Amino acid sequence: MASPIERITLGIDPGTATTGYGVVAQDTHGELRFLACGVIRTKPEQPMPQRLLEIHQDILALIDEFQPDKMAVEKLFFGRNVTTAITVGQARGVILLAAASKGIDIVEYTPAEIKQSIAGYGNADKRQMQEMVQRLLDLPEVPRPDDAADGVAIAVCHLQHARYAEMSMDY
Repeated sequence: MASPIERITLGIDPGTATTGYGVVAQDTHGELRFLACGVIRTKPEQPMPQRLLEIHQDILALIDEFQPDKMAVEKLFFGRNVTTAITVGQARGVILLAAASKGIDIVEYTPAEIKQSIAGYGNADKRQMQEMVQRLLDLPEVPRPDDAADGVAIAVCHLQHARYAEMSMDY
């Protein structure tokens, strides 16, 4: 018989065109359980405020459905494309607002922190990450699409960090 669930994390890979999400639980023995994953897609022809509203509403619906204890969000990586960084920042804003409005604590991780936590290597590629997520959660196949798999990886990253911090305090 499975142990009772101790905590649930909603992992988010923010974007305005596609926002990936993953919902992962951890039981009282530290075992991880995959609950769900998917993507929120918006139409590029829609005005940006409408796209952001759609992301916000869908995140609120996920929070209502899964009742996570925490939301883990990928930190904004400011690359060469400033326009992309700004729109991703806007998506992050409505995602963080959704969590705050529901009283959900937010934790953030850089892409390198997520890769280190999942694959043990901060420069792991997408395939390595997906295969490790599949193994860690004992899934029959890699979560799809890629953005959803990233959301799952972010949730797993947080749960591993939380478990490690908990174990460290026990000493």
